[in-house]
Amino acid sequence: MRLKDKVALVTGAGQGIGREVALVFAREGAKVAVADFNTETAQSVTDEINNSGGSALMVQVNVADAASVDAAVKATLDWGGGRIDVLVNNAGITKDAQLLKMTEDQWDAVINVNLKGVWLCGQAVAKVMREQGSGSIINASSIVGVYGNFGQSNYSATKGGVIAMTKTWARELGSKNVRVNAIAPGFTMTPMMETVPEKVLDDVKAKTALRRLGQPIDIANAYLFLASDESSFITAHTLMVDGGIAW
Repeated sequence: MRLKDKVALVTGAGQGIGREVALVFAREGAKVAVADFNTETAQSVTDEINNSGGSALMVQVNVADAASVDAAVKATLDWGGGRIDVLVNNAGITKDAQLLKMTEDQWDAVINVNLKGVWLCGQAVAKVMREQGSGSIINASSIVGVYGNFGQSNYSATKGGVIAMTKTWARELGSKNVRVNAIAPGFTMTPMMETVPEKVLDDVKAKTALRRLGQPIDIANAYLFLASDESSFITAHTLMVDGGIAW
C-alpha cells in the first residue's frame, strides 16, 4: 500500500502503459482518476479497478483542450476530497513520417497532444498541488526524446520538450514541496507498437542489453516509485527505463 490514501490522476489511462499505471496505483492503495479521450477503454479500466476492491473514477479528457483539462481536474477534485497527490502525464499519440514527407497536420496533432497536453495538465494540477503544499508530477517522455528516431521528428520533439519542461517545473515548484520527474521508456509492447514490423522489433531486441522489449508493468513500476514517498528527494530527474538499449 505504497500509495495509501493518495489521489492520482492518470491521463491516457485507457490502454497501454497508462492502463497498467492505473491498475498498479490502485493495487497500491491510491484512488485513481482514469482519464482518457476514449470513454469506452477508460470505463473498462475503471470497472476493473472498482470490481477488484479498488477505487476509480472514469474521466473523459481531451488533454489538448484547456476547458476539457480543467473539467477533468475539477471532477477529480470533487471525487477525491479536494486533493490530487499524483499526476501522471501519460497521454500521447504518434503520426510518423520522414521529415520530407511529414504534413503540417501530422506535426500539429502530435505537438498538441504530447507537448501542449502535458503543459495544460501540468499547469492545472500544479495550482492544486501548490496550494496543498505537496505532490508528484510525472511526465511521459521517451528514449527518442534523448536520442531522436527515424521518421519521428514530431514525436521526438515533444518528448525532448517534456524533459525540458520537467526540469523547469521542478525548479519552479520545488519550494512548495512539489516534485516533478519524467519517465523515458524504451521500446515497450503496447498497442502503439502493434504496427511495427517483426524484423524491426528483433533488431531492437538485439540492441538491448536485456535482449527483450519492455512490458507495461516494467514502466508502471517506475511510475510507482516516483509517485511514492520513497522518492521524496528526487526531482528534475528523467528515469530511463529502456533495458540498456545501445542507440
